[in-house]
Amino acid sequence: MGVNVQTAAVTTEHTKTIRLTTAQALLKFLDNQYIEFDGEERKFVKGVFGIFGHGNVTGMGEALERQPGELTYLQGKNEQGMVHAAVAYAKQKNRLEIYACTSSIGPGALNMVTAAATATVNRIPVLLLPGDVFASRQPDPVLQQVEDPADYTVSANDAFKPVSKYWDRISRPEQLMTAAINAMRVLTDPADTGAVTLALPQDVQAEAYDYPEEFFKKRVHYIERRLPSECALQRAASLIARKNKPIIIAGGGVHYSFATKELADFAEQFNIPVGETQAGKSALSWKHKMNMGSIGATGSQAANSLAKEADLVIAIGTRLSDFSTSSKTAFSNRDVEFLNINVSAFDAMKLDSHMLVADAKTALERLTKELKQLSYQSRHKAESLQWLKDKWNQEVDRLYSDTRDTGLSQTRVLGEINQFIDEKDIIVCAAGSMPGDLHRLWRSSKPKTYHLEYGFSCMGYEVAGALGIKMAEEEREVYALVGDGSYLMLHSELVTSLQENKKINILLLDNNGFQCIHNLQVGQGSDGFGNEFRYRSKADNRLSGDYMPIDFAANARSMGAKAYTVRTIDELRAALENAKKETVSTLIDIKVLPGTCTSGYESWWRLGVAEISTDKKVENAYKRMKEKASEARKY
Repeated sequence: MGVNVQTAAVTTEHTKTIRLTTAQALLKFLDNQYIEFDGEERKFVKGVFGIFGHGNVTGMGEALERQPGELTYLQGKNEQGMVHAAVAYAKQKNRLEIYACTSSIGPGALNMVTAAATATVNRIPVLLLPGDVFASRQPDPVLQQVEDPADYTVSANDAFKPVSKYWDRISRPEQLMTAAINAMRVLTDPADTGAVTLALPQDVQAEAYDYPEEFFKKRVHYIERRLPSECALQRAASLIARKNKPIIIAGGGVHYSFATKELADFAEQFNIPVGETQAGKSALSWKHKMNMGSIGATGSQAANSLAKEADLVIAIGTRLSDFSTSSKTAFSNRDVEFLNINVSAFDAMKLDSHMLVADAKTALERLTKELKQLSYQSRHKAESLQWLKDKWNQEVDRLYSDTRDTGLSQTRVLGEINQFIDEKDIIVCAAGSMPGDLHRLWRSSKPKTYHLEYGFSCMGYEVAGALGIKMAEEEREVYALVGDGSYLMLHSELVTSLQENKKINILLLDNNGFQCIHNLQVGQGSDGFGNEFRYRSKADNRLSGDYMPIDFAANARSMGAKAYTVRTIDELRAALENAKKETVSTLIDIKVLPGTCTSGYESWWRLGVAEISTDKKVENAYKRMKEKASEARKY
């Protein structure tokens, strides 16, 4: 925790002040921020991830060493990775607790930009504190400083502006007060949260100022459930009442609102089937009679079939991305309308929806009451819904049983893992072919056991994300499902998990490259280029030689983790059993066959295919794309 040193308190004629450096004052402020939701109060900022360098080591570093208060410092190993861990922690905590992240200037700061975008796209709060160049400009240009001859106020940290929900540069110590309060406003706002960046010039971090003592008082930020207006509620109820075959899209907002029970009750009460987005998955148990599985480009046959005939789409807590809507082609009924329940008006208006701007749980409770008074029931036939559900379950069983003589199929491996882990264990994934397979096939029984970052689909989130989730859910086993491509991009926080004794399980499916994009490429007329991990061939000077054999288990062992290599189902079962018994982070290197993932079920995803090419296959793919795009909604 560090040593608490005495700070000077000065009483003036009007107010009592405390003399602190900007960095010390910021930590003292953060240590006194609390959040209250549904009557439960909790400490909002739990600690600080950091990697020190010039630009923060003598400012934030000194403050964290000497005056951290109750904030825990965690040492990141890669700036992007530590922010991913903080984002995963906040997501798993339903945005009610966060970690801040501090970095040096220049490359250290810029390493956080990708993770900042990941947070903002997914509507997850994270506080970023990058070091910045000298506000005094006396040593300019300082090491790692980016210089713009036309605007000398620009630094590398300006790159955070488009990916932050709030951005500020603290160029004088007293500016911290308004900036910090504004930062908390955004971090605790369910409708407007994301990455918050406070750029901290390295000289200003260390400058002292007489801060008013009241700046450091305990502040409780109240998250109040947004109530729907009566007019909007009546319009929504009236809209539903005149529709025969509605379908619900359950998004991440269902989790953040703690509305899983209300969703189940609403769907059952009015016989409305549910399709889940990546962020919404696990809101309902896969066994629930109204849960038709995933929806959209990576959707199930059951949910996508219902989406096509739906005359009303009730979107709850989702931003309706192209994957959830199959690039706006999922809903082909000419009479279809959209009702969007969301705390954010920006998200609620998507697809020209009827807007019900409200908290998901409250809106569902109020809508249930209104529709009961109207004696509403959809006209979906129970036996038809059950038939679709049973048919899809049979397809999942088939894919989970996919046995190959030449090696392990990806869907078989996922089936074994799904069957093995406890229903309370948590999986995390983000990129590659696995998110599609998991969205379609994974059977979640409990809420918050399926953690997919698929707003930004950021390669490298998985291992760091597993650390953040383990910090949030210490009593549960956490499994990072990661491809070889994502693992090679970023696995540094495996070391942090060992350092902090936070055991995570990394299930690495090695299919020799970026096979998800390879499949996408081949599907649009390519012969396959630049996506597989092969040696360069002297014959054609391309990456078309033999596959590169990479021993990922040896890599993990070199860092202190336990590791296993798997090539058969029996070896996989044994490795999973052994990993569960281990007390330190464990990696299982699972060698799988390329191209053994799932494909689309009555779904489509739009790509920018080349309009002209030397290969007719590509031009034909362009024609198919244009034909399908003509069926899509235009707004």
